[in-house]
Amino acid sequence: MKRIYNFEVADKIRELLMDEDKVLEKEMFNGLCFMMNDKMLICVSDHDLLCRIGEASAERELEKGSCRQMIMRGRASKDFVYVALDDVVRIKDLEYWVGLCRAFNPLAKSSKK
Repeated sequence: MKRIYNFEVADKIRELLMDEDKVLEKEMFNGLCFMMNDKMLICVSDHDLLCRIGEASAERELEKGSCRQMIMRGRASKDFVYVALDDVVRIKDLEYWVGLCRAFNPLAKSSKK
């Protein structure tokens, strides 16, 4: 089954990341994920962004109410948050979330292969 994601937002993310050398796209998490340095950076689905921003940034953003925690198998994935696409209609909003993801990427652990 083909995954569904918001193509317009994916194109905007591509534009924001076009100066990066090691960005790959991979279908996962029921959407299109952008990988940087072999680590998940941000994923766009039909209704949400899945942002890997780190636990400290996630706590700050959750307090603001600008996102919701990713829950996987009944446990909070502390480095990850979901952001509704309705909340990133302006390019500066998308730039903000991509910026948080890029800032955390050097600190993120690579997944086991």
